[in-house]
Amino acid sequence: MLRAIIFDFDGVIVDSEYLIFKLTQQMAAQEAWTVTEDEYFRDYLALDDRGIIDHLYQSHGRVVDAQRRDELIAWKFRAYQGIIRNGLPPMPGAIEFVKRSAAGYPIAIASGSLRVEIEHLLGKLGLRELFSVLATADDCARSKPDPEVYLHALERLGGLPSLRNPPLAAAECLAIEDAPLGVVAAQKAGMKCLALAHSRPLDELRHAEWVFREFSEIDLAGIAADFHSTQSA
Repeated sequence: MLRAIIFDFDGVIVDSEYLIFKLTQQMAAQEAWTVTEDEYFRDYLALDDRGIIDHLYQSHGRVVDAQRRDELIAWKFRAYQGIIRNGLPPMPGAIEFVKRSAAGYPIAIASGSLRVEIEHLLGKLGLRELFSVLATADDCARSKPDPEVYLHALERLGGLPSLRNPPLAAAECLAIEDAPLGVVAAQKAGMKCLALAHSRPLDELRHAEWVFREFSEIDLAGIAADFHSTQSA
């Protein structure tokens, strides 16, 4: 049975992935490094800020400098805050799908973005109050594809009165992702994943249980029925 839905944030609810790519390029340039668009969307998508900078160091044959990493994270935070002050556009169909999901299920966020960024942008879209749980980079020591952020979301959802009895299981949660590594993280947490080809081609997302081009294609009732039939088998 499907009992909860957990959304990734960037590239799923808000149209932010290209913006984050450009900021990653600017961070890299401060160390005289370059990141192409292909490299970013292949290797960095789904990583949190710490994971992005660690990967930059490693891909350029450098040992991670923790102090410099923190300085770059702080720079990116300030730059991003200035850009998103007035909000960001939603992905097509995201607002309607979130509202439809929240009408039937408890919903959560599991994202490598910071809580303050997510709360601000959800507030601008009028969606903040619909989410029972936010699991963010603030909660995690490890970035996707590690399942940590999804496990935090699962634990917090399981504390909701409506999901305590019987205890919520990972297999009763649907994760919604746009990145191949995000799909891996959700599946490592024991969840089924629906992938949207907002940021990567369909073929790169085939390891997800369901793959769609956009929200308007999703048959949520049909997916819920698949959950029921799988558990009944």
